[in-house]
Amino acid sequence: MNVELFNPLRWNKKILLGLLGLVLVIWFLFVDVYSLKTRWDLGQQKKELIQKTEELKNESETLEQDIQKLENNPDLIEKIAREEYGMKKPGEKVYKIKKEG
Repeated sequence: MNVELFNPLRWNKKILLGLLGLVLVIWFLFVDVYSLKTRWDLGQQKKELIQKTEELKNESETLEQDIQKLENNPDLIEKIAREEYGMKKPGEKVYKIKKEG
């Protein structure tokens, strides 16, 4: 059996540099803290967070508009109180009608 094949000190310099390069490429692609895979995952997470932020900004604007409507329209407050919360004025009787279907 040829012992020189298993002794890395006797290998050709091109082979050693090739193996070293391969190890470095694998290291930087997958293993390192700043690997390309990690950067890709963080980029995807950043896109999702930006999209969620935009959705929350839009929802916040809608809620601000609803607040403005409620502050300026007491009839709307009364309508919501009656329809959604079943409130009534003193002395009023409320009849609930069930829809069949």
